[in-house]
Amino acid sequence: MAMKLKGFLLILAAFNLYILCYYFVHFPTSNEKFLHKASMGWIQELPRAEHDGHKSSSFDGKPWPELPSYMPWHNPVKAKAGSCEAYFGNGFNRIYRLLDNNPYKGRNLSGGGSFNCFYSETLDTSICEGKRMAMFPERIGMSRGGEDVEAVLGREEEAELPKYSEGAFRIEAPFDHVTGDGRVVSDELLNQIMPQGAVHTHTMRSLLQALHLVPSADFVCDQWIEEPTLLITRFEYANIFHTYTDWYNSYVTSRVAALPKRPRVVFVDGHCKSPMDDAWEALFTSVAYAKHFSGPVCFRHVLLTPLGYETALFKGLTESIPCYGCSVSELKQKPEDRKTARLVEYGEMFRAAFGLLSGENKNFRSTSVHNVLFMRREHYLAHPRHGGKVESRLRNEEEVLDALQKWASSYSKCKVKIVNGLFAHMAMIDQVRAVQAASVIVGAHGAALTHIISARPGTVVLEIISSFYRRPHFALISQWTGLEYHAINLEGSVAKIPEVVEALSGIMKSLLC
Repeated sequence: MAMKLKGFLLILAAFNLYILCYYFVHFPTSNEKFLHKASMGWIQELPRAEHDGHKSSSFDGKPWPELPSYMPWHNPVKAKAGSCEAYFGNGFNRIYRLLDNNPYKGRNLSGGGSFNCFYSETLDTSICEGKRMAMFPERIGMSRGGEDVEAVLGREEEAELPKYSEGAFRIEAPFDHVTGDGRVVSDELLNQIMPQGAVHTHTMRSLLQALHLVPSADFVCDQWIEEPTLLITRFEYANIFHTYTDWYNSYVTSRVAALPKRPRVVFVDGHCKSPMDDAWEALFTSVAYAKHFSGPVCFRHVLLTPLGYETALFKGLTESIPCYGCSVSELKQKPEDRKTARLVEYGEMFRAAFGLLSGENKNFRSTSVHNVLFMRREHYLAHPRHGGKVESRLRNEEEVLDALQKWASSYSKCKVKIVNGLFAHMAMIDQVRAVQAASVIVGAHGAALTHIISARPGTVVLEIISSFYRRPHFALISQWTGLEYHAINLEGSVAKIPEVVEALSGIMKSLLC
């Protein structure tokens, strides 16, 4: 009996050995498959739901506010290239799975990091996502950042932008396998994922070039950040138009990644403090500078945000984006490729970040007074290379303001208040509050007018445009948000007072005032 049992066990062992050999001969191991992907670049299109496995995870972050105009960002039907959703929402449809720590589902294998990029054919850029990724601040050449502007006067912009040494960013290699030069993204693949385009210094491309695989023994951390984190490089950080492009791309990245709460932000730049810092802190869970970390910091979940130059807000200045803003209810009733409510949604997000959305009425109109916000250009020290004096876009601005205040004091059809918008010396929350309360926003062409993104639906915009600064920024933003827009085009930079008063009177009549 014992001999029969022993023979049976030998046969069973031989059978198991045969099955095991057959498996490894006919199916490549995870390591072999990984090596192939790392060297060739594994590109495939996958359903978005497969990537969203982490969306139910919880972390200690600020919750997303309830936004009246919010629409899901992961429609089963992919956004058509060139559509308004592809420009302003989720057109990041082509998935490049560059590094996978578990390519064979069901094989119960795990280990190491992962790295994927989500490419938008419409915007010609990508959002990239890494797991178990380390940053070595000492390998990033740039100034510390976050200083008071007065402390760094004269510092060159070149010193504030990152220059990466090899291995500035590292990912723990799945299954401890590293081949070749260890780069995660080859030059050929880099040009597909993140083309250079017209951006002279493309810091996100440089970051990807500095991203290397390392075995577990070399994956060292002085600190772990568990919460999802956005890595952001800002360029024209002291200009609110360009900062809005960074804010918007950060919001889009967070939504495309289906983050359950607002992420942390790490600035991979060395810029000093700016008046926009309050908004960064209000919008996201926390804000830090890369050079403020004293040693290697590891991220459990990190996202690389496209540059502000790659958002539709900026691209629309040089290419036609025939999109028109509308309400979310209109879009739900009749979806159209040429209409969008995404900028309206973001305007609500911006107001909500400052606690100004609660109790908001969709068709807000003040019953007692109409605020006309007159945005001013003032002298202030914007950044280390700035002389502290702004260039005049409206030479008789003070005279126009005085005339409007006199007109408002004698206007009898309703009560009109002219609000002196000295934004350069106002806290960000007060700027947003003034925009929110305005029925009409008036101003010479200037970056502060970008705040119309956070204006309430129904607000009217009147831009006074010098012949030296005829650019489409605010006409386009008004079009994309569905705001009524008017322009007074000057010959030179001096406005004719009667013309401005007549334009504002006509707007007030259209508001039944």
